[in-house]
Amino acid sequence: MVQTRANKVAKIAERIPEQDVVGETSGDLLVVSWGGTYGACLTAVRRCQEAGHRVSHAHIRYLNPLPRNIGDLLKSFDKVLVPELNMGQLRMLLRSEFLVDCIGFNKVQGKPFSVSELIEVIENHLPSAVPA
Repeated sequence: MVQTRANKVAKIAERIPEQDVVGETSGDLLVVSWGGTYGACLTAVRRCQEAGHRVSHAHIRYLNPLPRNIGDLLKSFDKVLVPELNMGQLRMLLRSEFLVDCIGFNKVQGKPFSVSELIEVIENHLPSAVPA
């Protein structure tokens, strides 16, 4: 029964949409968010894109199963940043499932992320030279 249920869950991945990305599908940094971090992460990524950085954003809406293209997407970026308002459960899941060395940015203070703190963390993980 356990295997039967696991097979049913895995088949659901065929019916959920592939993971979409705000920005390019490869680059220097992918910011992966889920849940309530969406707005701050999206705004921070857009501001970094406007500054000329090769950063993109993927907001995960399906956690089990994950979208079928998420592994390839994660591997197409030099670095993957996962901001979470917890101890890093999504980062650990992505690392174990897809063998991608995700960088965690965790905040456990009962407060949301500010856009400015996310921009600072994003910029700290980007190459120092900004394309002209």
